[in-house]
Amino acid sequence: MFTVAAFYKFADFPEFASYRSRLQAVCIESRVKGTILLASEGVNGTICGSASGIDTVLNTLREVPGFSNLKEKRSYASEMAFKRLKVRLKKEIVTIGLSDLDAANGAGTYVAPEEWNDLINEENVAVIDTRNDYEVAIGSFEKAIDPKTDSFREFPDWLKRFKQEHGTKRLAMFCTGGIRCEKATAFARSIGFEEVYHLEGGILSYLEKIPAEESQWRGDCYVFDQRISVRHGLEEGNFDQCHACGLPVAPGEKESEHYIEGVSCNACWDTYSDEQKARFAERQRQYEQAKRETGKA
Repeated sequence: MFTVAAFYKFADFPEFASYRSRLQAVCIESRVKGTILLASEGVNGTICGSASGIDTVLNTLREVPGFSNLKEKRSYASEMAFKRLKVRLKKEIVTIGLSDLDAANGAGTYVAPEEWNDLINEENVAVIDTRNDYEVAIGSFEKAIDPKTDSFREFPDWLKRFKQEHGTKRLAMFCTGGIRCEKATAFARSIGFEEVYHLEGGILSYLEKIPAEESQWRGDCYVFDQRISVRHGLEEGNFDQCHACGLPVAPGEKESEHYIEGVSCNACWDTYSDEQKARFAERQRQYEQAKRETGKA
């Protein structure tokens, strides 16, 4: 089994650019793959490797001033969850497009997974899924509102419209691992919502700690690695991924006439040209050949 660690921390990080090469070297030496984003507002990443390799990388980050209490959530994968390592410099560690938003100090109130069900069942609480539409499509909480956003950049405008229609209701927000809600709740408070809560540790923490028989989660939780989705107990789900458009594909959807492995799925079959599909098909052929040659077919 491989260890997968999702982590983030909002903190002043003015020297973030100069730290990239050192962090990349530690990851390579520790045989860790995945994506780590560095910005002046902090760090965000998901990485995979051995438990000791993950420890080395995270302990290195915790040596950075302000990162000692780096938030992390660990789960497990039967195979390496990433193909490569990427350590990138960004303007934001989660992109919402609001440069003056203070997520480190302005976020809402944390609610532990064990207390989440009680909160979302209270009256006059709007439960809001801050994730993108393709993530919501494979699973969410029963009473959650889906903003139907293509990207997190669209969320502020959606929330402004929600406020105009519903007023400043009490908000309970959630996302995969908690990072998006740091900014979503900070923005909500900045535009006049006073009671704003968010699920501590995100959906991943809820699925880990809440028994399935007590859960109000329905479906799978999309994750940004080769597992595609996880379920209660953070067990790997059975979704695949369309390597043409990148969206999750349920087992039943593979029976569709529009599904061709590596080439198209129900969501994208009519969006690509014949030339593009031919290129995707050749890529898939090369991938399958490589698997056979390495004995993994």
